[in-house]
Amino acid sequence: MKDPSGKDKLELPLAKAPDSIWVSIEAALDRGEPRTARRPPIAGILALAAAAAVVVGIFVWRASAPPKVTLEVVRVDGRPSVGAKPLGAAGRIAVGEWLRTDASSSARITLGDIGTVQIAPNTQVQVLASRPQEQRLKLARGEISASVTAPPRLFFVDTPASTAVDLGCAYTMKADPDGNGLLQVTLGWVSLEWEGRESLVPAGASCRTRQKVGPGTPYFDDAPQRLVGALSDFDFSQGGDAALASVLDEARVRDTLTLWHLLSRVAPSQRPRVYDRIAELVPVPKGVSRNKALQLDPATLKVWREELAWKW
Repeated sequence: MKDPSGKDKLELPLAKAPDSIWVSIEAALDRGEPRTARRPPIAGILALAAAAAVVVGIFVWRASAPPKVTLEVVRVDGRPSVGAKPLGAAGRIAVGEWLRTDASSSARITLGDIGTVQIAPNTQVQVLASRPQEQRLKLARGEISASVTAPPRLFFVDTPASTAVDLGCAYTMKADPDGNGLLQVTLGWVSLEWEGRESLVPAGASCRTRQKVGPGTPYFDDAPQRLVGALSDFDFSQGGDAALASVLDEARVRDTLTLWHLLSRVAPSQRPRVYDRIAELVPVPKGVSRNKALQLDPATLKVWREELAWKW
């Protein structure tokens, strides 16, 4: 197609922005006020619209230009190794190869043009896949920090007890050889998955993993310590009714993130207690019926999550 001057004009195909972008944008509008009471100034609305346009533009560009797949490694400290060889100042790492750091070394992997992964000391990482529609690492043990700007579900990190699925974000992941670990999200969202179990973790929240269990229930980093402790007992130590009661008692409005996840993880007989506590903290929106929520109707739970996310 030609532009008005007669020159060829590049057109990019339209691409739908991921749901996580809109959840994050909506959540940024409201940090404590009832949704019906919001009256943001026009300058704020325009600024938000401009930011949204930039974000959507990035995803349109990404959709039209598949990311590069070359993985480069840079030595940050000490003497990390790729395969059986010490890493020089910089190099490349191929699918199947391991990157290892000892107590005095660290490194950085560049994921083509979609982001970077910082490799902390005492860490072992393997490249499992590197292609336009999938970048996948395996964290056998240690700690990594990932920062990714890519469409959702393109970058993955496998551990012995979970897979961290990037939804356009930045996060830190720790794991030991048994799969016990911790995900901490600093930007965007991460879906932590394992054998059909899923935890959606937004910025400012964390989620633990355990061998033979997978991801636990996510919680905000500023949650009451009694809630965090009781949640760990419920997820991993068969804390049962007593642990659930402590979580419900301690929950704040923001902790509906935790309660929404618990609704599908408690026994059917306990679901009404969780539902009622969420409804006590945040009014139930139109489109969410008690019966369907207690039956774990997927569409109902999705609508409820998207409304609750205004408080997260």
